[in-house]
Amino acid sequence: MPKVEDKGEVSMTSSVTSKDGTKIAYEKIGHGPLIIIVGGALSTKSGWTEPKLAMLLAPDFAVINYDRRGRGDSTDTPPYSPQREVEDIDALLNEFGGSGYLYGLSSGAALALNAASELGDKVRKLALYDAAYDSSNEGRKATREYNRQLADLLANGKRGDAVALFMKFVGVPDEQINFMRKSEMWPGLEALAPTLAYDIAVLGEERSVPIELASKVTAATLVMYGEKSPVSMRETAQTLKKVIPNAQLRMLIGQTHDVQPEAPAPVLVEFFQ
Repeated sequence: MPKVEDKGEVSMTSSVTSKDGTKIAYEKIGHGPLIIIVGGALSTKSGWTEPKLAMLLAPDFAVINYDRRGRGDSTDTPPYSPQREVEDIDALLNEFGGSGYLYGLSSGAALALNAASELGDKVRKLALYDAAYDSSNEGRKATREYNRQLADLLANGKRGDAVALFMKFVGVPDEQINFMRKSEMWPGLEALAPTLAYDIAVLGEERSVPIELASKVTAATLVMYGEKSPVSMRETAQTLKKVIPNAQLRMLIGQTHDVQPEAPAPVLVEFFQ
């Protein structure tokens, strides 16, 4: 796999143009084989987790940390479909030699899985952490209700309530949500609220593990989950290990769904080398 050179420590924000004309903003750090980090719901390239992880991987790799469409410095082009986000990843791969490694977190893991299934050999290796599926009857029922409420709130312009709904859905305590609503970060989260619908579209209407799609992945795959992550994500990891043809499973000791970048970094270095 070709190495991607970087003459500086961190590049300025750049962008590529996706197939439908959407500008996808990214930052690149490091040099070596290419890794694209695919963030989850409400994440941007200027957040905390992804940039910190990029710094940890940069001594060995050229790391791309990007704003998914509709977020941060990236633009957006309606109507949305998960296929457009796969095309965004493809555009980033094409910008840096045509192939590379993908690492996805949460709903970003689902998007990375979609990309690996569709893009074939262009995704050389795939790593997933806590793919946010839930195939249980309770999970599917809860997802249907969440989808209904989210669509209603977004249709009525209630972005703050949509963000709060998402946080409650993923288990954030009410008191913490109320505290966050009064913080300086809240307007930024409200700006990202419409993309919550994108994450659900990537995961599927009921968030069930996409068995057929996963079975088409040809890349060597590392499926990770946190020791203290929700049961649904641990079960999802076990299922993905079984259905992805060339997959291995790894539990990260002591980690929750809010994984600390220091935990996956050495595991990813070992897997991607």
